[in-house]
Amino acid sequence: MNSCDYIVVGAGSADCVLANRLSADPNNKVLLLEAGGKDLGPWLHVPVGYFKTMHNPAFDWCYETELDAGTAGRSLQWPRGKVLGGSSSDPCLRVAKHSASYCRGVALRRRSCCRRVKLIS
Repeated sequence: MNSCDYIVVGAGSADCVLANRLSADPNNKVLLLEAGGKDLGPWLHVPVGYFKTMHNPAFDWCYETELDAGTAGRSLQWPRGKVLGGSSSDPCLRVAKHSASYCRGVALRRRSCCRRVKLIS
């Protein structure tokens, strides 16, 4: 019978780091479970791919918030990655989270400035 010492449920960024650290000890048997698939979709690897992955059940859990008075009684869409890497694999969420460093990199490569880009940190 196969057994394991640790079961990590979900393969988002933090889960993968945890599984990696646990498995660094050769005496540990670690099982990593992920309901989504591999992040092989071509749209997951380019920033513009956000428009193809968001609200697509193959890549997104398609969550919505509860109705809230703070949003005029509306429900908001809440994209969450449904692939290995979780939301870190979603191009828009990844770029938005690191937009300041992304913008600096673009500016250095293209000798342009990012004054027109709203940075989210």
